[in-house]
Amino acid sequence: MAIVRFSPWREIDSLQKEMNHLFDTLAPTMNGEEKGIAFKPAAEMQENHDAIDLKLEIPGLEAKDLDVQVTAEAVAIKGERRQETKIESQGMTRSEFRYGGFQRVISLPARVQNDQVKADYKDGILHLHLPKSEAEKNKVVKVNVG
Repeated sequence: MAIVRFSPWREIDSLQKEMNHLFDTLAPTMNGEEKGIAFKPAAEMQENHDAIDLKLEIPGLEAKDLDVQVTAEAVAIKGERRQETKIESQGMTRSEFRYGGFQRVISLPARVQNDQVKADYKDGILHLHLPKSEAEKNKVVKVNVG
């Protein structure tokens, strides 16, 4: 086993490289597009014996702007926030809103009947009711103890 001397400067250099990498991924690029940070809708999932209820927070869009696709194992949501054109003759305008396309794919904990999905979009919340497939409802697993 080789003996390696402890060097605090090596640790500081490694930490600095990690911090630089973090800031590079979070900082906007020169052409105004952000890299590393994209809008990702917050999700909440609840599962019971019969179904999976999935809620996504997508404010500022209309239902027609959303593309929701469901397979037996996952849900894919796509959309685009369009920037409103504002022209202000005097003063300054500052906007921290994010515009552009987004996509999120969420894996489901059980297989669902993707032809029986019910969707509702109200007040910026997309609610998906995903009924489980019959095979998943009746699934019993024997556990060996011992």
